[in-house]
Amino acid sequence: MFGYQGKLLRVDLTEQKIEVEDLDPKLLEKYVGGVGIEAKILYEETTPATDPLGPENVLMAVTGPYTGTAVPASSRHHMMTRSPLTGLLGEANVGGSWAVYFKKTGFDGIAITGKSDHPVYLWIHDGGAEIRDARPIWGRDSYESAAFFKSETSEKATVAVIGPAGEGLARVASIPHIGNVVRAAARTGLGAVMGSKNLKAMVAYGTKDLPLAKPDALQEDMRTILPHVRKATEAFGKYGTSGGVDNYEKMGNFPIKNWREGRWAGANKISGVAMHDTILTGRKGCLRCPIACGRHIKISEGPYAPLDCEGPEYETIGTLGGECMVDDLAAISKANELCNRYGLDTISTGSIIAFAMEAYEKGILTRKDTDGVDLVWGNGEALVEMVHKMGKGEGIGKLMGEGVKRMAEALGKNAVEFAIHVKGLEPSAHDPRRFFSQALSYGTAARGACHNASWSHPYELSLSIPEIRIPEPQDSYQVEGKAEFTAKLQDLMSMMDTLIMCRFTQVGKAVNITNMVNWLNVITGWDLDIPEFMKIGERVFNLKRIYNSRLGISRKDDFLPPRFMTLKRTGEGLANRLPPMGRLLSDYYDYRGWTEDGIPSQGKLEELGLDEL
Repeated sequence: MFGYQGKLLRVDLTEQKIEVEDLDPKLLEKYVGGVGIEAKILYEETTPATDPLGPENVLMAVTGPYTGTAVPASSRHHMMTRSPLTGLLGEANVGGSWAVYFKKTGFDGIAITGKSDHPVYLWIHDGGAEIRDARPIWGRDSYESAAFFKSETSEKATVAVIGPAGEGLARVASIPHIGNVVRAAARTGLGAVMGSKNLKAMVAYGTKDLPLAKPDALQEDMRTILPHVRKATEAFGKYGTSGGVDNYEKMGNFPIKNWREGRWAGANKISGVAMHDTILTGRKGCLRCPIACGRHIKISEGPYAPLDCEGPEYETIGTLGGECMVDDLAAISKANELCNRYGLDTISTGSIIAFAMEAYEKGILTRKDTDGVDLVWGNGEALVEMVHKMGKGEGIGKLMGEGVKRMAEALGKNAVEFAIHVKGLEPSAHDPRRFFSQALSYGTAARGACHNASWSHPYELSLSIPEIRIPEPQDSYQVEGKAEFTAKLQDLMSMMDTLIMCRFTQVGKAVNITNMVNWLNVITGWDLDIPEFMKIGERVFNLKRIYNSRLGISRKDDFLPPRFMTLKRTGEGLANRLPPMGRLLSDYYDYRGWTEDGIPSQGKLEELGLDEL
């Protein structure tokens, strides 16, 4: 079983029981790893009656065949559960070093059910795992907790840990992973599921080797590809993901004032270039990553000093900055650091604060509701204070931690009109009015408004993939062929989430599908071709849709919020286009082989080998 350890760790916290399950090679060939294995387990082991915050829910972290190898940007794992935020399939992809050290313990993944009667943590090491007492550290932030767990286990370990937000069951709670860098499994409220199980952390460190089918062939290929990846992503690494803020604001992709405005002069004050020229002290990278897009910053003066920590990336700057009209990079950096400490998803947090600012502007919220905080646009101090309230679950922060959908329903009046979400998930910092493929992917992605489901907008700007008949970038506003274009990229990204590999390897055409297929074959000893490779991605994407369909998701849920459908984005040089979702969805369902209601057809299931579901 080359490329795998062949073992799944099963933990029942109610019974305080740990078991090891052998992974069927045929299952791995069909679903590969990561998101594929997780979606299969989630479908089989949860039902529409499963409470996301109940002991019966299953929380998983699964690696892929690339994990622990020399493949660039592959130090990653995928996490999945039934989301407490959306009630649907919840998932997150996270880098750092946890995945590699976990896989080196001798396991490919972990599946956790039950609920402990007191706070515990998992210590996963060479060939085994232990359930240990976490009561001494319950209530502490993620950084303090990680330091404690390392002192209790190994200083070389990486700690996947929740902060007070996860303990308090905030539905936008994340799971920071603290090792050589800080990375978070942020989206869909995974941290709240850990909190509901009284599971404070999963600490991992192992040293076991990983068997590869053709290690010499992989090593030889890496000698050629790694210098190419470094060169192709050089500018991206220099300025980080937020290096694109200025350009995205110019083209109409950057979120501004809860998605109401088209232009904002403050964008250049908080961009990756501005960060590079002011507070950046160094670059950070996931384990063995040749790109190193992460930021390390230092702020020595002002109200948020001292601050010496990981810096905000693009999505965080877009939501905590642009959506809230905050052009104070120090305030955004402090809010980002607090999100990491409390364990909050920065995308959802920024979106919720922007929604609250608009509610405050409209008089739906008052100073009494905010405990005296002047929640006006651009107020950096208010931004930081609201992160504190959300992290601690204090005052209005408790409601905000429920997400914009629930908060809007609780506030009533016309709040639902400016509550920006799809299926309950707040969108990432890319405007679907600027990229129609992004609009279609926001509507059809399993977890909600997620740009990573297709990562398609770069392929409407500059990228191409001739191997799957995308020979050149597609016009952003083109409708004809947009469904096929988007679906193919969704299938590719599903495949990357099984391997697992970072999307940033696509920057500058650093890595192509031919590379991915070849590496999978030399690692596993398989003999896949590109069509077979893409078919697995399609199978996994459809499996996730089947899971949500069983929960009642259909065409009615695949539309965007009113602001994206009806409010044109205006400003100099902007195209003023609105996505024709009705046409896009119809074309998409036809291409996918789904019914007019958006349900995978029986014929499609049989074609993909999913007919038993």
